[in-house]
Amino acid sequence: MKILIRNRQRHRSLNKTKIINAAGNILSLSDHSGHPGTELSILFVGDREMLRLNTDHRGIRKSTDVLSFETRIPVTKGNVNNILGDIVINVPRAESQAVAFGTGFYDEIYRLLVHGTLHLLGYDHEKSEYGARKMRKKEQEIMDAVKKMDHKR
Repeated sequence: MKILIRNRQRHRSLNKTKIINAAGNILSLSDHSGHPGTELSILFVGDREMLRLNTDHRGIRKSTDVLSFETRIPVTKGNVNNILGDIVINVPRAESQAVAFGTGFYDEIYRLLVHGTLHLLGYDHEKSEYGARKMRKKEQEIMDAVKKMDHKR
């Protein structure tokens, strides 16, 4: 697995090794994406950059916590070079949500990584209640496993 990280925010320093390990665990636990050739790009930004991206790409003029951008290459089981796409995480928002939810900062980063990864794999919580339930269930399943893996380190 290849996980690329780019940090374009100055709000908070990040432990890239911790994030890469968690992202690898998330990919290995996700539907058909744990192959060694799978590639994922993660970009960390501030609130202003997230507002611009959400406005430009979704037409929604407000900031958000996470965005996912699929590649145009379909993800196929058994393919040795699956490029999933890009996940963009708003670090200040993740930090404030961690406080609001009473979780740790990295637990919130992991939750956003899981959420973004599931979107890249075709899960959608916005089109139907069934899709939302299915995505929440998978999200919780992966989060529980990732937390266990992270705490063993």
